[in-house]
Amino acid sequence: MSTDFQQAREALGVRLRELRLSAPGGRLTGPQLAQRLSWPHSKIYKLENGRQTATTEDLRAWAEGVDQPHAFDELDARLKGFESHIRSWRRQLAAGHRPVQDSWNVEVARSTVIYAWEEAVVPGMLQTADYARHIFLRYAELQNSVRDTDAAVRARMKRQEWLYQPGRKIHALVWEAALHALVCPPFVLAAQLDRLAGIIGMDTVELGIIPLGASLKIPTANGFCILDDRLVITEDWHAELWLDEADSIANYMRVWRTLQESAAYGADAHNVINAARRTLNQR
Repeated sequence: MSTDFQQAREALGVRLRELRLSAPGGRLTGPQLAQRLSWPHSKIYKLENGRQTATTEDLRAWAEGVDQPHAFDELDARLKGFESHIRSWRRQLAAGHRPVQDSWNVEVARSTVIYAWEEAVVPGMLQTADYARHIFLRYAELQNSVRDTDAAVRARMKRQEWLYQPGRKIHALVWEAALHALVCPPFVLAAQLDRLAGIIGMDTVELGIIPLGASLKIPTANGFCILDDRLVITEDWHAELWLDEADSIANYMRVWRTLQESAAYGADAHNVINAARRTLNQR
């Protein structure tokens, strides 16, 4: 978990404690507040010490429990402030994958140039509908989230209209391992590889493939997207990170350019894709 996120969570906990101790009817102990809210005492402790992230409902209950309902707006603003950067999958996927895709669509529509890196899957902007469907199904099963797969696929395909608008450009890097990963049936992966081969040469797409045998200056770590010079979106198993600080964006750009040094382009990229396709045919 990021240091900034944890510091913000701890600061919110300090504010919660202040509100408990300054309750209009007299300071409340942790057990007293827990009894009022029908919560285990441990939850009070975890929230005040920054060991658990509060929900909006938690904050509303807390403000009312300490007889200071007016404090809710301040508390909720604090929560939204740090959750705008660290977007937990548990919360994001509560309504399914479609709302997440809609948020992406808004940001992509605002962008002119995108730099993308993926080490394990084909970038979303270049996926076929069938490939995307299996990706969403895998993650919905993992996160035990709402199965709105078809709606999510439609939203992702709509985002790809960006590729056919003049003046746009995506610079995509993919590790060869992603071309072999059977996160979908072989026939779906075959069509996906054909799609990748077909987009090489598009004026809005620059596709680089890093071969498995290529010399690497840095490890192939988590995938990410850089939207213009204003936003980086990356993800981990617990959350999606939206980073808009200049230093963070510059750091991710250095990572992308370092990885690019190992990439194959044009006919060489075609050869890597075709080799993966032949390997798939042999399975």
